[in-house]
Amino acid sequence: MGVVRPAEQQDRIAARRLALLGKVDYRLAETPAEREAIYRLRYRAYLKEGAIDANSSGIVTDRYDDLPNSWIFGVFYEGVLSSSLRITVASPDYQDCPSTDVFPDFLQPWLAEGKVIVDPTRFVADPTSANRLPELPYLTLRLANVSCEYFNADIGLASVRTEHQAFYRRVMMRLICEARPYPGLKKPISLMEIDFPAMRDKLYARYPFLRSTESERRSLFEHARRVPNLTLAEAPNLVPLALGRTHL
Repeated sequence: MGVVRPAEQQDRIAARRLALLGKVDYRLAETPAEREAIYRLRYRAYLKEGAIDANSSGIVTDRYDDLPNSWIFGVFYEGVLSSSLRITVASPDYQDCPSTDVFPDFLQPWLAEGKVIVDPTRFVADPTSANRLPELPYLTLRLANVSCEYFNADIGLASVRTEHQAFYRRVMMRLICEARPYPGLKKPISLMEIDFPAMRDKLYARYPFLRSTESERRSLFEHARRVPNLTLAEAPNLVPLALGRTHL
């Protein structure tokens, strides 16, 4: 057999990820049952990695799950809940988001400048699914790119443990703050970011599967109407209202 060149290998990987999108379903968790399933997935993932202590409830949730500017997604592979990601969108008039509490010295100046920030957190994967689907972290993180497009974000964040920084560097994020203690977790979290408008074209050239259509974006975030005084048509412009592993 001939030697596979790096470019050919990358093309094969890209083609596989695009093909896997056809088997992946992103579902917004809106009912109590849908949310509980994700809270229990978080618990199993965090407990396995030693990020939390065991508790009697068997769930992990916090006040950010109920913010009007938060969206909780389950990622289903072949019909099975395999991972989850929470998207919180911060803007000058909706400044509350998980990373603001831990990294206020970074987020507050951005918000004062009128920036729109996508803050993806609670990135968890079912250990069994992660082991049989190495692409699952990329397919899950794709939701962060979809949300950056939909909300016209200036900055995309990733709050991650030190050992996960290499993964995010591959998707063109840079470290801006070393790890700090994070409430509710036993392991500290660092902050990484991407200038989305500046890096979007390069990111999509390297990872075409991260692209999304307007139809897909609207279908995922149409419940933006629950944000007070925000219509669906206005949702992409939040400026007037002002990314088998566990990350945050």
